[in-house]
Amino acid sequence: MTTTAEPLDAPAIVPGVYDIPAEVYHADPVPGGSLSSSGARKLLPPSCPARFKWERDNPPPPKKVFEVGTAAHKLVLGTGPELVLVDKARWDTDETKAKVAEIRARGAVPLKRSDWDHVHGMAAALRRHPIASALFAPERGQAEQALLWQDRATGVWRRALLDHLPHPTSGRMVVADYKSTTSSSPATARKTVFNYGYHCQGGWYLDGVEALGLARDPAFVLVMQEKEPPYLITVVQLDHESIQLGRELNRRAIDTYARCVETGHWPGYSDQIELITPPAWAASTHHEEYM
Repeated sequence: MTTTAEPLDAPAIVPGVYDIPAEVYHADPVPGGSLSSSGARKLLPPSCPARFKWERDNPPPPKKVFEVGTAAHKLVLGTGPELVLVDKARWDTDETKAKVAEIRARGAVPLKRSDWDHVHGMAAALRRHPIASALFAPERGQAEQALLWQDRATGVWRRALLDHLPHPTSGRMVVADYKSTTSSSPATARKTVFNYGYHCQGGWYLDGVEALGLARDPAFVLVMQEKEPPYLITVVQLDHESIQLGRELNRRAIDTYARCVETGHWPGYSDQIELITPPAWAASTHHEEYM
């Protein structure tokens, strides 16, 4: 089902698909709090619950480095913040700083001429790609749909913001997520998936799709596109083993979140003295230089 933003103000939230602004989603629309995929990853090493809670209570301002990715999402998905070209050679003048600050304050994304050209080039390249263009075709589904559901084991509310939610079909549902990156080569793509926890994201999104009865046995793919010409694209599908590994990590994060909420204790990296041993490279260097 699809609802509007109004029911989110009601005392009782019901599981479902919501068409709400991204800023409402990221502010957490569930009274009492919910857990997203990115939040779940923040609960686990190399992060910790204490850092998760701090960042939840003190949300950092948007990082400028992410604005190009946000702009690319806007042009690829057809939804998102307004993009504004600030065609100035220098952004360090008082006049330009004030203009950029005003643009960001109203929720829009300011772009330098080079970034403006890049994101439009990326969108054009994606539209020429036979698979990527089909995955995000407007007639195939709806862009940026929020899923809200409860974890059966703990009662924790979970949420996900899908780049594109396909309409139901007789075939297997393929959930696609768009990522801008420095390299989309297949060898690099595999490292990127596990370095950034995209296998956890895949398991999280598929959990939501299945929990809401939107599809059985859906697949998860990443459309990875480089931010420099010729804006190369690789579409990768996460296999069952990858998704299962992500789901196991997600379960650990959900259980950790539930325990922290119940006890009010959000531990840091460690509550005990940690014994440090030399890494292999340090021991090897020592023996080569002094032995």
